[in-house]
Amino acid sequence: MNAQTRKSSFQGPVGALEIATDRPVGVSRGVAVIAHPHPLFGGTMDNKVVQTLARAFVQCGWTAVRFNFRGVGGSAGNHDEGRGELDDLLAVVQHAAPPEAGESAGAMSLALAGFSFGAFVTTHAFARLQASRRIEKLVLVGTSVSRAAAAPIDAAAHLNTLVLHGEQDDTVALSAVLDWARSQALPVTVIPGVGHFFHGQLPLLKSLVVRHLSSPYV
Repeated sequence: MNAQTRKSSFQGPVGALEIATDRPVGVSRGVAVIAHPHPLFGGTMDNKVVQTLARAFVQCGWTAVRFNFRGVGGSAGNHDEGRGELDDLLAVVQHAAPPEAGESAGAMSLALAGFSFGAFVTTHAFARLQASRRIEKLVLVGTSVSRAAAAPIDAAAHLNTLVLHGEQDDTVALSAVLDWARSQALPVTVIPGVGHFFHGQLPLLKSLVVRHLSSPYV
């Protein structure tokens, strides 16, 4: 992403998992783990939307951690239709923001974000983690809800959750996302005239995420 990006790897559920870390200037307010789009359609941690999310988090004082799902780039293993990828995401959280790391001075703050398939996996990671960890911020962009069911977002977390979707998304229909959100009364921010990959609108995407991250915690 920039000259300060640090790439490394660690032992994940089925072998090495490749990660990229960007740190803010000064003291970090927490760790944001960001998941990329579908591996079988060219998704990687270097996707432009994923990098834009990372920039937004860093600008707001978070350490941004992107990673490659199994079978992508330097990550071992093979695509597992979301099941193994959930394990990968949870392993990255445990590696980058272990709950015990900040016990002496308060638990380490954690945020989750994802784009497309990555947002789908992120909903399930949120569902798995929410009982044991407070997720300070949740950002879901172009959430994939059609190939498999995204997990619902607990109502108590709605004010800390940003769901962004393009009006003209031809990969994940806006109507499908609204159907997923409707039963939860989960707000969805719709960006008029924008497609799935936010071509030409990445600055707008970043500004909306920064505004969300800058809002007070509830």
